[in-house]
Amino acid sequence: MKLLINALTKFILGLLLVGTLLFLPAGAFDYVNGWLFIGLLFIPMLLLGIVMLISAPSLLEKRLNAKEKENAQKGVVAVSGLLFVLGFVTAGLDYRFNWSEMPTWVVITASVILLVSYALYAEVMRENAYLSRTIEVQENQKVVDTGLYGIVRHPMYAVTVLLFLSIPITLGSWWSLLCFLPYVAVIAVRIINEEKVLESGLDGYTDYKKKVKYRLIPFIW
Repeated sequence: MKLLINALTKFILGLLLVGTLLFLPAGAFDYVNGWLFIGLLFIPMLLLGIVMLISAPSLLEKRLNAKEKENAQKGVVAVSGLLFVLGFVTAGLDYRFNWSEMPTWVVITASVILLVSYALYAEVMRENAYLSRTIEVQENQKVVDTGLYGIVRHPMYAVTVLLFLSIPITLGSWWSLLCFLPYVAVIAVRIINEEKVLESGLDGYTDYKKKVKYRLIPFIW
């Protein structure tokens, strides 16, 4: 029950926060792209949360814990939060002042990518029971090197980048996309720091790095 209340509280607060950041700058509730994004983001989130609550409550609890222990990661989280606020507010202002002209097919494509990213995100969580929102090595943790982890070392971050870059396009704002683009660099910094933690604390991770050479994007990095 405590986990359920915690999950519902964070879900509702997240919904209210995103809604405020989008519709207040937009100056109206008829921002269709804003409603589209909220539906695409929060409905799958709710369904995934229900599945995790029933089948993997310990994983859900870890995903709800966002308090970082590493000082470098605290800065990464702060910058990420700032980019999100800036991106959502810019999208709302873009709608109000009609800055962007975005074809409908582009928005639809981005929406499909967002949903596919969510599905891949769920698959990553299915493959790795040790997933946490914070950088840490857990007790009895083992290296996962199959499935998506056999392609890149950080599939969760790869999917997250794809998901987050589809957000401003779903919102119909090129200017918002400019705000979200630095997130790629933020994720790169997070990965570099995380790998240092994993190399020093997780048995077999150094060998895993030799087996799977790419961190985020196959054949690139």
